[in-house]
Amino acid sequence: MALRATFSEKGALQKGVMVLADKGYTSKANREHLAGHGIKDGIMRKATKGKPLDYKDKEFNRQISQYRNKIERTFGSIRRWFHGGRCRYRRLAKTHAQNILEAICYNIKRAPQLYLNKLLENEEASIRGALVMR
Repeated sequence: MALRATFSEKGALQKGVMVLADKGYTSKANREHLAGHGIKDGIMRKATKGKPLDYKDKEFNRQISQYRNKIERTFGSIRRWFHGGRCRYRRLAKTHAQNILEAICYNIKRAPQLYLNKLLENEEASIRGALVMR
C-alpha cells in the first residue's frame, strides 16, 4: 500500500504531526515520503523473514497500538451498529454526509452511557470524601 496520494500532499497535515498506520503500510518508500513532508513516522514495525523485531520496535508497536485501539474501536462499533464501512451512495459529498451521520449516531448512542459513567464517578468520589471525613 502506498501513501502517495496522501493528506500531506493536499496540505491537510501540518509538519511534525505523527501519522499512525498499521503494518500494511510498512515500506521504505512510505517512510521516506513521510520524512520528506516533515511528518513523523507512526507506521508500525513489521518483522521480516529471518529478522524478528527487537525490543525497541516491539515497544514502539505496543505504544502505537494503544492509540490506534481507541480509534479502531470506534470504527468497529460504527460498522457493527450501523453497518458502516460500505457506501450507500455515489459521489463523494453524499458518502461524506453518510459518514458524518454515522458518527453523529455513534455519539448519540454512546452519550447516555458516558453520562452515567461520569455520574457514577462523581458519586464514588463524594462517598470516598465522606468516608475520609469520618
